[in-house]
Amino acid sequence: MRRSTKIGLGVLFAVILIIAGAVYWYVNTASGERAIKNFKSNNSGGLERTVRVYGNNGQLIKEYQGKLDIQDTQYGNKVLFDLNGKRVVIYNATVITEEK
Repeated sequence: MRRSTKIGLGVLFAVILIIAGAVYWYVNTASGERAIKNFKSNNSGGLERTVRVYGNNGQLIKEYQGKLDIQDTQYGNKVLFDLNGKRVVIYNATVITEEK
């Protein structure tokens, strides 16, 4: 094997180790764990959750339970999800979502 080929393979191996180390580090951070959970939720139809909707007076209006994939908006005034094949859209309410 030529010396330049050996050097090239060594550099490739070093790059692979650096990338693998960076990925390992990232998935062990809180941000990485959230990204993995979001990926699982998006690809499996959601997570087992309880969603509670409260009115402006603080009273509980409705509670939902099931496998839910929650989507909210940038401005926080709308939350939507599918439950049992039905789309649920909530506007301008306080929504608390808990994972089971």
